[in-house]
Amino acid sequence: MKIALAQINPTVGDFSGNLEKIVAASRRAATLGARLTVFSELVICGYPPADFLEKPSFLARCRTAVDELAAATRELQTAVLAGVALPAERETGKPGSPATGRRRWGGKPAVNAAVLLDGGRLLLEQHKRLLPFYDVFDEQRYFAASRPQQVVELDGVRLAITICEDAWNDKNFWPRRLYKVDPMEELMRQQPAVHINLSSSPFWHGKRAIRREMLAAIARRDGVPVLMCNQVGGNDSLIFDGSSLALNARGELIAQAASFEEDLVVVDPLNPGVDAPVLAAQAEDDTAAAYQALVLGTRDYVRKCGFRKALVGLSGGIDSALVAAIAKDALGAENVLGIGMPSPYSSAGSIDDSRQLAANLGIRYEVIGISGLFGEYTRALEPLFAGMKPDTTEENIQSRIRGCVLMALSNKFSALVLTTGNKSEMAVGYCTLYGDMVGALAVIGDLVKTRVYAVCRWLNRSGEVIPQAVLEKPPSAELRPDQKDIDSLPPYEVLDPILEAYVERYETPERIALEHGFSLELVQQVVRLVERSEYKRQQAAPVLKVTSKSFGMGRRFPIAVKVQV
Repeated sequence: MKIALAQINPTVGDFSGNLEKIVAASRRAATLGARLTVFSELVICGYPPADFLEKPSFLARCRTAVDELAAATRELQTAVLAGVALPAERETGKPGSPATGRRRWGGKPAVNAAVLLDGGRLLLEQHKRLLPFYDVFDEQRYFAASRPQQVVELDGVRLAITICEDAWNDKNFWPRRLYKVDPMEELMRQQPAVHINLSSSPFWHGKRAIRREMLAAIARRDGVPVLMCNQVGGNDSLIFDGSSLALNARGELIAQAASFEEDLVVVDPLNPGVDAPVLAAQAEDDTAAAYQALVLGTRDYVRKCGFRKALVGLSGGIDSALVAAIAKDALGAENVLGIGMPSPYSSAGSIDDSRQLAANLGIRYEVIGISGLFGEYTRALEPLFAGMKPDTTEENIQSRIRGCVLMALSNKFSALVLTTGNKSEMAVGYCTLYGDMVGALAVIGDLVKTRVYAVCRWLNRSGEVIPQAVLEKPPSAELRPDQKDIDSLPPYEVLDPILEAYVERYETPERIALEHGFSLELVQQVVRLVERSEYKRQQAAPVLKVTSKSFGMGRRFPIAVKVQV
């Protein structure tokens, strides 16, 4: 049996658009001889739908969309397996009696379902059993867990169908399991010939390799081929890499879809020797993958929000340079406008470097000086500030003037502002609320500064994209004379390992100091900066997630708190 893995890029709530993509991919799969076309988790309604799942009208639309999909694929020679949210309701009372009513399972509004359609008929409605409630996932908030799951037959081939997390609890693979049950053990007792997993598995560094190794371990354990179809595309902070794959019963890769783009691959898992392996090219390493992920996430965020253009404030520094490069590759050079906003403390080199960057990228570049505006602000505030020395207040005024300028241009030109702060700055609060933090999307907010440099060097691997001067100059906000980042922060080569250990792995200051050879006093100083800056992060633009723990929806801490370090 030939099976197609169709990874498409759905939009949450766009039922018509998602169905159009599903039907088009199914038709293509049918022409390629696929008897079954597999799509990702919740592909019909888009993932993650969040509190839309609390709306009965949304769930009702999900149900009608399944009927529409069945009708649209009735004449195709391929069956369709797709994910969708459905109302978590069951009949009460006797069928046909006036007392018949509805009630929720366990008080949850929905089930996370996979529907198998063939010739216009519903062959299976399988519900997800393991509902993750960690990091960015909160499925236990919305979904009722499945009852016992059943293998289904298609043309005599027994298929075990799981949904994402249901395949992530193998006791032989994970040193510590999150759930007491493994749905695959229940399904394998029914002797399936193939295991198919529908996923919406977000990307982060190293995730693709872990996912492949885990599924390979399952294939070897159970002795059956494993196929996984994963969502691709960006939805708010989350980026889905696709990378759908098929493994034979020995855990060997026999098909691999592309990463970070829509793709369709056809494989015969029970006769893998019939056709040559279909292996799409993959990003060569995590640095390349991070850049591709950020391009995809930026493109989808801007376009799915109904915009085409973006604005980037170009300071002459490396962060804004990388954001501009990502924006250009995501949206096209013609849709990106770079704005230089020199203040009294900006160096001539910063404007020159920004101009060179814009030329390298082919984007429009304009300069709006803010020295006059800064003078007007300081004169207006002078009576209240009389007798007080300049401090960070004056620095922040410059940043906020720039934010105001960018937002004015955003309003006038219907272009989203992309913020340029990195994870290191956001972690320790080295950023200005309503200043450099203004904007719609924090493109590199999950890259620490040293990773920003690594991605820029990768970007320059075949020629200069980021000007060499930008890579070589000491990082500076240029908000006071001769300012350097190291005046306020440890060198990033020291700061970033501390932040990665504390923010991403939740290690204690004592352990961080011991492992890295830093003084405990230094680590505690950094930790205090992190904790005192939570109020800023909770007012920041959404951050594109590319690490295991990003700021935003996957990291939830109170603002008003006293932390002992």
